[in-house]
Amino acid sequence: MANHESIISGLQAIPSMTEETLLEFPCQFPIKAMGKSDLELDLLIIEIVRRHVDDVNEGAVTTRPSKDGNYIAVTVIIEASSKRQLDAIYQDLTDHPHVLMAL
Repeated sequence: MANHESIISGLQAIPSMTEETLLEFPCQFPIKAMGKSDLELDLLIIEIVRRHVDDVNEGAVTTRPSKDGNYIAVTVIIEASSKRQLDAIYQDLTDHPHVLMAL
């Protein structure tokens, strides 16, 4: 029993894989999302990001249409404060039906 307890206690000291990151916070981080261009996707992406970020500057948002103009990519540069914050943003983006991809 004592041997199992020491193994369990040793495992508790190992940080969770979900908490590991190579980023140093706070840092500038580009949030990218893509969807159909017939929607006001940029406004939707900004609204989702603002749920998690206090300040999104107007100049921090860029859009880029696809070659044929059917899709649009939206990039929002934020001041990321933690991996948890980034995970929450990406979860909200990918949960939305109009967001086809988030990077």
